[in-house]
Amino acid sequence: MNRILASARIEFIIALRNRWVTISVGMMVLFSLVLSATGSAPTGALGVDKLSITVASLTSLAVYLVPLVALLMSFDAIAGEIERGTLPLVLTYPIARSELVLGKFIAHLAILAIAVAAGYGIAAIAAIATDPNALVGFPALVRLFWSSLLLGATFLGIGYGISAFARRPGAAAGLVIGLWLVLIVLYDLGLLAAIVADDGGTFTTQYFPWLLLGNPADAFRIYNLAVSDATSAASGLTGAANSIPAVHALISILVWPVIASAIAWLTFRRVTP
Repeated sequence: MNRILASARIEFIIALRNRWVTISVGMMVLFSLVLSATGSAPTGALGVDKLSITVASLTSLAVYLVPLVALLMSFDAIAGEIERGTLPLVLTYPIARSELVLGKFIAHLAILAIAVAAGYGIAAIAAIATDPNALVGFPALVRLFWSSLLLGATFLGIGYGISAFARRPGAAAGLVIGLWLVLIVLYDLGLLAAIVADDGGTFTTQYFPWLLLGNPADAFRIYNLAVSDATSAASGLTGAANSIPAVHALISILVWPVIASAIAWLTFRRVTP
């Protein structure tokens, strides 16, 4: 345990010098403030507090931004060590590969938590300052925070796996961006096209819900919208959020970080420095 914490501390210090960290915190804060400022419009029509509306908007933001930030922090975690020639030296230390990956994971997840807390916190302060009833939505904000960390943990693990597989930061960067486009953008477009072609048939009624739960980003969004009082303020998956049990989406976002971490560890085991 001491070796893991020591590795995490070193990785945390190194990551703080990474320009992506500053950019990540800045993006979370900026977009959260914008959503908080524009999210008050439907408050009166929906009859819910402003913070709940803000949380619904932040959910849509987190689906795009949290996976991207996690992938940007993790894509060169192993490939960068290989390219710089530091991995052979690190592996001579009395630390197992699993401990090394876990140390990186803890450090990067801590930085992601700081970025998410900064963005959500400022948005919450802005909502509470303008709506005396906004504290009603505070449990939804807490739920969004820890589920965002689970989503980030999933993509950190995926990023480590890609980094170990590619073994070069340039190739890893291209792969993680391509993966982000597929899972976050193209996946839902493909499902939408399939629904239109199916026209209410077997695919729509039987396979579509499970395919949504199979994507960690969609499971995250469905869970937060299904248990939110402001579901109608969000667009896109509102119908799915109402039809898929929240517990199924919760199981998906709990299982995915474990799967991603296993993929990262198995891939890193095959790396020969």
